[in-house]
Formats: sequence, structure tokens, C-alpha cells
Amino acid sequence: MSNDFSLSSFPELETERLLLRETTLQDAKAIFAIFSDPAVTQFHDLDTFTSIEEAIAVIGRRAKRFEQREGIRWGIARKQDNVLIGSCGFTWNPQENSAEVGYELASTFWRQGIMTEAVHTILQFGFNKMDLRFIVAQVMLNNIASKNLLEKLGFHSQGVLEQHGFFKGQFHDLEQFVLNK
Repeated sequence: MSNDFSLSSFPELETERLLLRETTLQDAKAIFAIFSDPAVTQFHDLDTFTSIEEAIAVIGRRAKRFEQREGIRWGIARKQDNVLIGSCGFTWNPQENSAEVGYELASTFWRQGIMTEAVHTILQFGFNKMDLRFIVAQVMLNNIASKNLLEKLGFHSQGVLEQHGFFKGQFHDLEQFVLNK
């Protein structure tokens, strides 16, 4: 994040179908529903949730990262009812003026173009409002849907980082993708 950029308040973004907004404790049930689905957590660095307290903890971690200027995670809500169906956001690397993007979506909303719409919007925000130089993503090798999303959005594979991620009790090879400004 460039030194002259600051987020005094959480930026809300809007797309044709979606509201990208801060998550609150009122979203705990929706976040629990998303992360209690093993299909969603299969490629995620979180274990499948078994209690609402885990969702409340996620909300707290996201708020703390934003307050400490380490990252931002937008809740993805449908405009028609403002119900949270996923999230997307950045972890910042101020030294490189770059960010890593991450996202997840409730499985009932897969293959409807929702994540393309949401991530495209935050990429534009990252480049135009935050003046990021580049954005990276790291994807587990079997996560074909995520690779396809990144390529559709203009990311290019930089190759495989062997044994780069450690979660769910083991190391994972991750393919790194990059999108330059």
C-alpha cells in the first residue's frame, strides 16, 4: 500500500448484483454456513467449521487485520437481500506495494459468475485506489475452478511453489499467479 493511501473507513463497493461490504457479527450464521461446507473448505487454509464460534473468530480476525492495515476482506452479499454468500480481499505487502488476493463462495452460488464479478471489482479497487503494483494469488494444484477464475481475470501462472503452504496438518504445493497493474 502506498504511503499516501489510507482507509479511514471500510470501503463499500457495489457491482451489478453484489454489495461488497464489511462483515459484522450479524453475518456469523452466514459465515458459519459457508465454512461448514467441506466443498468450500477443501482448498482453503481453514478446517471445516463445526461451531458458530469459529465464524465469530473469523469476523474478529478480519476486523483486526483491517484496523492494523494488514489486509481487507469484503463480505460478498447479494443486493436483493444483503445476505452474505462469500468473501474476497487482500493481504497487503507494503514493502512491495502489492497484495495477495483470496476468496471463497458458498457452493450453492458456484458457476454463476459471482466470484468473477466480485474479484474483478476489488482488483480495480486495488490498482486504482490503492495504487498496487501487482497482485498475487496462490492456489492448490487441484483447485481448477480457482485457476480458471484467475486466468479469466488476466492473472498469469508463475509456476509451482513446492511445499509452500502448510495447513490441515500437511505441506501443499501451490501454484502462484500474478496480475500486474
